[in-house]
Amino acid sequence: MPEKQLDNARRSTRVFMRVRVVVAGKNSDNRRFREACETIVINAHGGLLYLNQPIDMDAMLVVTNPFTQEEQESRIVFIGDATEKGQRVGIEFLTPAPHFWGVDFVPQDWPAPPATVRSY
Repeated sequence: MPEKQLDNARRSTRVFMRVRVVVAGKNSDNRRFREACETIVINAHGGLLYLNQPIDMDAMLVVTNPFTQEEQESRIVFIGDATEKGQRVGIEFLTPAPHFWGVDFVPQDWPAPPATVRSY
């Protein structure tokens, strides 16, 4: 499949950006953990980050942005190579959250936040 078709299949644009986050959940040994880590790639639907915990596919995690204290429930969708920084792990938000990362230059294909409804 040509590269261009793969890019069009993505739900939202990937942005290579390091963002510090805190990840909490249960590891492969069923032990609770909380770890400060860093992203490699982000998008409106999740990201790729380094994690130093043994983790299983489809494991549920809570990712916290320490600057905003916003939390996102997510699940593991990819387990990649281990590096000196940790295991590369792909996460998917259960609900798209383009503003979770604090990116000022939001790509056009990232969904807009829900409109605020005012009642008078």
